[in-house]
Amino acid sequence: MFTQKEREVIYDVIYKRRDVRTFLPDPVSPEVIQRVLQAAHHAPSVGFMQPWNFIIVSSVEIKERLAWAAEKERKALAIHYEDDRKTKFLELKVEGIKQAPLTICVTCDSTRGGSHVLGRNSIPETDILSVACAVQNMWLTTYAEGLAMGWVSFYKKNDVRDILQIPPHIDPIALISVGYTNEYPSSPILEQANWEKRRSLENLIFYEEWGNQERKFIGE
Repeated sequence: MFTQKEREVIYDVIYKRRDVRTFLPDPVSPEVIQRVLQAAHHAPSVGFMQPWNFIIVSSVEIKERLAWAAEKERKALAIHYEDDRKTKFLELKVEGIKQAPLTICVTCDSTRGGSHVLGRNSIPETDILSVACAVQNMWLTTYAEGLAMGWVSFYKKNDVRDILQIPPHIDPIALISVGYTNEYPSSPILEQANWEKRRSLENLIFYEEWGNQERKFIGE
């Protein structure tokens, strides 16, 4: 289906994509954003329910209110760390909402498709997992478009609902900062800050049952 070069490009985008927190004020054209959202809209979803909506925010006032919600939660989370860990946490730049020209709130509508969505009755959270697939498509396509993207995960959902006037039954799953940057990291920011390191894939793979790391395939 793909040439060797095409396969290399796909893996290159996957491996080099980063969560970004520093943005330039340069505007992003509507055509580029439309392509990114089209890619998100073509993500897989359980029962083809397509539970996502996208709220595009460019207003300085609204972005400042969203940044307030994120900063409030960041300070609240700091109490869970002590000493050096707390200091390092507070030094981390965890959101670029005010800096980025655009913020996109990606939501999940669990009622879409009715009460019996194919494949969702047994595992209700697959609607949120479907939205996560859309977010991943956005991450890959923003990188392919030369953009930077940051997923802001520190906020109370009700704060964001109030700010963006989101109905109570809709979940604001992700606040995403989008824009250009001149500081695209070569490795994950938290890895650079020695907050965490990438785990060995070998230690995460089991065979036939949980905990069994003895590699054995039928026919070997």
